[in-house]
Amino acid sequence: MPGLIPDSFIEELLGRIDIVEIIERRVPLKKAGREFQARCPFHDEKTPSFTVSPQKQFYHCFGCGAHGSAIGFLMNYEGLEFPDAVEDLARHAGLQVPREGGSKPRPSEGLYTMMDKAADWYRAQLKDSTEAIEYLKGRGLSGEISAYFGVGFAPAGWDNLIKQFGTDEKRLALLRRAGMLSQGKSGEYDKFRHRIMFPIHDRRGRVIGFGGRALGDDGPKYMNSPETELFHKGRELYGLYLARKSQSRMDRVLVVEGYMDVVALAQFGFRSTVATLGTATTPDQAELLFRAAEEVVYCFDGDRAGRQAAWRALEATLPKLREGRQARFLFLPEGEDPDSLVREQGEEAFSGMLDRSQPLSEFFFDHFTSEVDMGAIDGRAKLVGLARPLLDRIPEGVFRNMMYDRLEALAQHRLEGRNRQPASAAGKPAVAGKPAQQRT
Repeated sequence: MPGLIPDSFIEELLGRIDIVEIIERRVPLKKAGREFQARCPFHDEKTPSFTVSPQKQFYHCFGCGAHGSAIGFLMNYEGLEFPDAVEDLARHAGLQVPREGGSKPRPSEGLYTMMDKAADWYRAQLKDSTEAIEYLKGRGLSGEISAYFGVGFAPAGWDNLIKQFGTDEKRLALLRRAGMLSQGKSGEYDKFRHRIMFPIHDRRGRVIGFGGRALGDDGPKYMNSPETELFHKGRELYGLYLARKSQSRMDRVLVVEGYMDVVALAQFGFRSTVATLGTATTPDQAELLFRAAEEVVYCFDGDRAGRQAAWRALEATLPKLREGRQARFLFLPEGEDPDSLVREQGEEAFSGMLDRSQPLSEFFFDHFTSEVDMGAIDGRAKLVGLARPLLDRIPEGVFRNMMYDRLEALAQHRLEGRNRQPASAAGKPAVAGKPAQQRT
């Protein structure tokens, strides 16, 4: 378990940095007396109500109530965890973050450097590969959008990467730790071969892994980096860093299944698009999505497999549905994917499909009512038995109350033992305070 960051260091760090400088690098500020003002990056507004106090080293929005220190601002604006926000500010201040007992060494900078070099090398190989360039053109991707996402190419051959970077045992060890090598009977070889390469970034923009799309028939169509000390696929989302970088605030984030869909949709202006990394949506990913935007639209195939994936996403999302958060589901026609739909029907038509996507509440109850006989008492009783355990996962509040109201209406029965929280209390927004250190 990583060691805790001492409170004394947090106080020292906040005393060494200037919150105005930190925020102004991300949000345009204007001097207003002794303070600075801007339109709030956390909600839509026409008149500036977001203030930053250099004396108090504090920000506050009189519109939505968001407030806190520079650490809290980075957590909310960049979607960073507490330790990562501290690391960012410490690096800006030229400080080394200390750790209390139980510390586990953090990944060395040499490992991040190796991943960056590999990403640069893959990009260089793409420029020299007519085959890879023609494939990307055939998928309708421009050179500009491919460069923006850092798309590259791993050439065919067993040891191209090893020859380039594994020139001594120390570098070979870095490649192993980064998950870039595989082990066979005849020794080690490059994990990614003859593939279009998509670098995966963490929330700080560092390359932590890769996704590779095969150009031939050798191996699986898509391949991700294995789990490493840098890369945990259940905690990351492809494209999230670039989506947040492209706009200060996202009203909606679209979740698709593949790297190519993310890149293609971004080319058509849908920059708030991310992809899960070859796994069912996890609670960690759901929390990341809601930190980025208040509305999440999951986009899946309309077939049985797609609906099963959507249901797993719903299960991961339910515990994250605090006040103001919404989730919707868009099921695609058979044989279509987001890339093909937006090319065939255009941006406006695809935007309309997103606007008309199915709310989580409808998907939830449609799923269960289709499995039981709603015309019989037995079927409605079974509905309650199926739905109630999942509804209990939703945080206390108006949405949970209304979901229970809907269940009672469908079951034609008032549920015993239901905790009915008054709507006025349930709808009261939580007041943000000093960001609590996440001691995990």
